[in-house]
Amino acid sequence: MPGPWGAVLYETVTTHVRTAPRRRPFHHRGYLWLVDLDELPVLARPLRPLARFLPRDHALAAAADPPDDPPDDPPTIRHDLERYLLGHGIRLGRGRVLMLTQARSLGHVFNPLTVYWCQDGEGRPLCTVAEVHNTYGGRHRYLLPPDPEGRGECVKDFYVSPFFPVDGRYRMVLPEPGDRLRLTVHLERRGEPAFTATVRGTARPAGPAALLRVVLAHPFATWAVSLHIRYRGIRLWLSGLPVQPLPAATATCPATAAASCPAGPSRSDDRPVPTEEVPAP
Repeated sequence: MPGPWGAVLYETVTTHVRTAPRRRPFHHRGYLWLVDLDELPVLARPLRPLARFLPRDHALAAAADPPDDPPDDPPTIRHDLERYLLGHGIRLGRGRVLMLTQARSLGHVFNPLTVYWCQDGEGRPLCTVAEVHNTYGGRHRYLLPPDPEGRGECVKDFYVSPFFPVDGRYRMVLPEPGDRLRLTVHLERRGEPAFTATVRGTARPAGPAALLRVVLAHPFATWAVSLHIRYRGIRLWLSGLPVQPLPAATATCPATAAASCPAGPSRSDDRPVPTEEVPAP
């Protein structure tokens, strides 16, 4: 990884295109980090408020390790990912993991999508993990097999947008980035395209000057993502787009180590606050 921090910054343009039931495109500019989980950037103290990579912002595990597990409080992002992969029969071992994400900045972070590219000890692609966060505090991971072009498909089984039920399939194109970042996520329902998100970006070695440049170009970027999603959702709601109820399991279960959680009692009002579909940064 290049630069003084061994990481990459991408200035990005994210595009969302809703194709059903009505076409509603929008664009958002920002920046993302590509980091090695074994060598997370260590910033000088004055710059730390601008970028922090905290386990609680990514790890699915909210509970303490089992008694027979070595103490790791809190677990590192890599440790939590290793436990997730082991649950699917994949041993990461000494393999490398690259993570594309937003860092916590100015006390806030919201990642609609974090992507992990996992390699085995010989540097060969092992798998790709797409970690989706929704605006209700939940997160969910989709495991994709290795593919030379980063392509994979999976059933949508996590509530993201109040304007789409939990059904359909994601078709993802998530190639490991280099000088260029090109990610695409398609949501298909009943065999027809319903939503597409793309992320395009240009790489810049991460360092103090590069970070200050993107922060000045995109101030309060992490806050802007959250506000933009809610603003778009409210506009869709005001336009008359019907809202799908929030499933009881999503409403009552926090982000935990489990891929899914048992349903709990329904809330008295399960109508979600309108937000836009967010399967991409």
